[in-house]
Amino acid sequence: MNKKSPRSLVLPCLSLVLLATISPLSSGQRLEPADPASVGMSSEILGQATANLQAHIDEGDISGVVAAVARDGKLVYFESLGQLDMEAGTPMREDALFRIYSMTREITSAAVLTLYEQGKFNFDDPIKMYLPEFENQRVLQDSSSTDISDVKNRSGDITVAHLLTHTSGLGSRSSALYRENNVRDKNITLDQMVSNAARIPLFQDPGTQFRYGIHATILGKLIEVWSGQDFREYLEENVLEPLDMDSTMFWAQGDDVDRLAQLYRPRDGQLVPHQIEEVPFTSEPKLIEGGVGLLSTVMDFMNFSQMILNGGTFNGLTILQPETVSLMYQNAVPAQAMPIGDRGYWLGSGWTLGGFNLVMDASAYSFPVSEGTIWWDGSAATRFFVDPKQDTVIVIMGQVSPSSGGGFREDFSRFVDQAIIERR
Repeated sequence: MNKKSPRSLVLPCLSLVLLATISPLSSGQRLEPADPASVGMSSEILGQATANLQAHIDEGDISGVVAAVARDGKLVYFESLGQLDMEAGTPMREDALFRIYSMTREITSAAVLTLYEQGKFNFDDPIKMYLPEFENQRVLQDSSSTDISDVKNRSGDITVAHLLTHTSGLGSRSSALYRENNVRDKNITLDQMVSNAARIPLFQDPGTQFRYGIHATILGKLIEVWSGQDFREYLEENVLEPLDMDSTMFWAQGDDVDRLAQLYRPRDGQLVPHQIEEVPFTSEPKLIEGGVGLLSTVMDFMNFSQMILNGGTFNGLTILQPETVSLMYQNAVPAQAMPIGDRGYWLGSGWTLGGFNLVMDASAYSFPVSEGTIWWDGSAATRFFVDPKQDTVIVIMGQVSPSSGGGFREDFSRFVDQAIIERR
């Protein structure tokens, strides 16, 4: 495959203000603990955040939680509360492993961007160039139907940009269409899942609608094509290892099993152990999934998030160039596919080529955020924010499904926002 110039697709115009905003720390050093007051935050209000998290535990919303906050590259909050395993009576650990589900997508997308910098592809490349099974994919006549024989010819091709922004026409792993046709299964290989996704019709033509779905898992296969390496191997060598994310993995084995947080589901007012996946996260799955497959820790994800806030550097290493990181802060959803949702924060959000939700209208959110913040969460109650305006990173992780947990994540955001005394 011919190597391409990463400049052959013109980047969006970048202001000097934006580049300066996303690069507050020229050194990109690892996070060091600091007094909240030293970065303009209130220790007292952060203490109230801890008390509120404990109240959610006491009320049975969640079994336990780990949360961290950084500002100006300094770690000003890091707490672990509650229990890792209620039945065993195991206290929550600072290095607890959590199923991060959809927060896997951003890590996969960062790996994609490293290959963009190497000139391996252009964002507007049709993916059929690399995955020919998508050449003749058709489109459902009715996007709500599961009749795969009622189709029409596709208008346009899926591009790499469409995968990064959830505008390809592919759908959710939990959709009726995909479940009926066994598109996604942890017991199949990545190659098999890609073939399944190409075999089933698209929900709509590429570029016409935002539909949250399996895109990052397809990107995992593209990483293999572009790099010539196994997806997991490339991810470890080019993202996880440089960022000291040695507790981010696709399954836990050995001693790591002892720090995997138990997942719970509320039932009749009690939290009971629950398993979402047929293949537990203590077994190696056949499907190495770039969309929802990773386990991680709060501090690993703090490293990842701080690298982005640093403009692509961490501990003296350059993971991504500032110009590439700036793409993470710019909405790339086609105009005809906006808004990306019809209620709540979806109305005030865009999606970026970095694979992140972008806050475009903070008033659409039910919890405080700055416009320009990039963030996302996971379906088992994890969440993170990278806020270049206030120069903060927030990561919070619990393990409950459904993920609401009595609103513990939203409450934490409110207290952290109140704790910022010196606003920018």
